[in-house]
Amino acid sequence: MSGGGSKIRRALLSVSDKSGLVEFARAIAGLGVELISTGGTAAALRAEGLRVKDVSELTGFPEMLDGRVKTLHPMVHGGLLAVRGDARHEAQVAEHGIGPIDLLVVNLYPFEATVAKGAPYDDCVENIDIGGPALIRAAAKNHAGVTVVVEPGDYARVLEEMKSNAASTTLATRKHLAAKAFARTAAYDAAISAWFADVLGETAPEWRAFGGRRVQELRYGENPHQSAAFYEAGEARYGVATAVQMQGKELSYNNLNDTDAAFELVAELGDGAPAVAIIKHANPCGVATAGTLKEAYAKALACDPVSAFGGIIALNRNLDAAAAEEIVKTFTEVVIAPSVDDAARAVFAAKKNLRLLATGGLPDPRAPGLMVRSLAGGLLVQSRDNGVIGRADLKVVTKRAPTEAELADLIFAFKVAKHVKSNAIVYVKDGATVGIGAGQMSRIDSARIAALKAADAAKTMGLKQPATIGSVVASDAFFPFADGLLAAAEAGATAVIQPGGSMRDEEVIAAADEKGLAMVLTGMRHFRH
Repeated sequence: MSGGGSKIRRALLSVSDKSGLVEFARAIAGLGVELISTGGTAAALRAEGLRVKDVSELTGFPEMLDGRVKTLHPMVHGGLLAVRGDARHEAQVAEHGIGPIDLLVVNLYPFEATVAKGAPYDDCVENIDIGGPALIRAAAKNHAGVTVVVEPGDYARVLEEMKSNAASTTLATRKHLAAKAFARTAAYDAAISAWFADVLGETAPEWRAFGGRRVQELRYGENPHQSAAFYEAGEARYGVATAVQMQGKELSYNNLNDTDAAFELVAELGDGAPAVAIIKHANPCGVATAGTLKEAYAKALACDPVSAFGGIIALNRNLDAAAAEEIVKTFTEVVIAPSVDDAARAVFAAKKNLRLLATGGLPDPRAPGLMVRSLAGGLLVQSRDNGVIGRADLKVVTKRAPTEAELADLIFAFKVAKHVKSNAIVYVKDGATVGIGAGQMSRIDSARIAALKAADAAKTMGLKQPATIGSVVASDAFFPFADGLLAAAEAGATAVIQPGGSMRDEEVIAAADEKGLAMVLTGMRHFRH
């Protein structure tokens, strides 16, 4: 394979995204490149006064079958795939009158966008590109002599090289563009196969492909010695992928991971009452609802003011100046909300390193989706935990039923527990977490740690007693023994919510009755690892 330049004499252009097309085509035509094109692309170029040869002139066949067949022809693919400098290839193309095509500019039918807007089945199928991927793969395979461009963002690079290298591109550039081309067609096919699996209701298809487009190359991963990047997967879901960064430093890997956890949690609470979640290392250290965002933030901060330092703050509605003025009093890495008003932006402007994100909306906690985790030699794929419980789902199993106030706090606590690493214990009082135990190997340890942190917070806040006294408690999974429940009772909890399902449920229920606790079972577990 030669490392030299490859002169471009003929180019085939066929694009759905026409941004920058005319300018690029005019520039390469000015360098003596013959332009070949199809359908709407050819019409757009001619409308701007450019001389273009229709691909049908090249093939001797008209576009047919509503445009489904136009470039699938030896006159096109032979021109892309013939190896330059190979005597046998050159003899064969000469025999059949096939001219070389040195530059291919193609981007694909907007299948992903068609699916994202909820188009009917037939429209989605019609937007599956066939000729485009075939052209791209042919050109990319023969990158030793052919330049392939699959997105307008690469026009400038190609044009710059052509201008400075007598209408040629370098092998290094062609390799880079070929790699991108294969990745693009792979991601495109992944989107199509994922759509078919969804349409067919296949939760575990035999072959599963994932694709994404790089949004950001990160400085490093979880640790400085790890490389990392953030990819957009095309899912229509509000969050870090849809967010506009209004100010602040570049987001890191850990910022993105924690911010996603924070925003998903606050979305779980809905858009009713103002809600705030404070996250550290993907676990909440304070969550609350109140009459205003300012009040909700103060309640969330009170749960664990020490851990909140350097945390991520998520809010469930338009962020106003009153809340912003409270938030800036504590060092914060990221603030994320559906929107931010101008007065709040002015407050945050004084904290230039603070990253401020507006997503445009809240994700739906009930929406389906996939979660993917890599294992040695494979991928572990599961559906998103979109399970949501309401009052009708609860079963009272103790002699005492919870009061209305306890019931509201129990449901809130269980929603928060869904977003805490297992084993998870969450104490809640008056619409705010007052103690959170996360990620422990035994449930009783999580219960004790949550109570201990509540006691520490009480000292920090100058309270006479921990806020766990008179609270309710949620567990993400069943109590395998009564000891975890008894630890919660000792901390001052008066009511309990948990999935149930333990072999010792009766023992746990009896312990709750003995302590005068109300307990409800949800029948739904929320492990998070």
